[in-house]
Amino acid sequence: MSGADDGGAKKLILASKSPRRLALLSTIVPADRIIVIESDVDEAIAHGETAEAYCLRIAEKKALAAWDKYDGERSDIAVVVGADTVVLLDGEIIGQPRDEDDAMSILKTLAGRRHEVMTGVALIDQKSGNVVAFSVKSVVWMEELDLEMIREYVATGEPLDKAGAYGIQGEGRKLIAKYDGSYSNIVGLPIDELTAALSQILT
Repeated sequence: MSGADDGGAKKLILASKSPRRLALLSTIVPADRIIVIESDVDEAIAHGETAEAYCLRIAEKKALAAWDKYDGERSDIAVVVGADTVVLLDGEIIGQPRDEDDAMSILKTLAGRRHEVMTGVALIDQKSGNVVAFSVKSVVWMEELDLEMIREYVATGEPLDKAGAYGIQGEGRKLIAKYDGSYSNIVGLPIDELTAALSQILT
């Protein structure tokens, strides 16, 4: 890992089925040291829960669930990484669309407006058992979109597994006017902040 003494090249577990998170993590950790374990957890929002508290709670639940599912040699693992990303519009959490109609509705709502993207990250340090958690927020401004543009984008299938119903790293970039903050956070994993956190754990 860049900037960290990994103490024998131990492996990391990524508690996510997202190919985008795997690609991002692979920019700082060799791909052959990443074990992907999908963690299915209840992602219901608790009553009165803030967006930050929600993201951090779900990220930790994902990490813990993946660790529970791992059946390999546990001493080979340095860290388990869990993450959860949400879109916030006027403080309201917008998750992944249920279907194409829901994706259409979400994009109509976001069109021409400013929204925030927040990712909560939880790292389980296997040496100490401690959980290190943090959140990162970016701001995105979406272009004015007409119905045909939205319909064509939804037809690509890209929005269906993404918070806010768009992917800035794919065809969805055409929908974005500008953004402020971490680009990788908008994709789903804030790499600069993650690198710093991992360096603290692994040194």
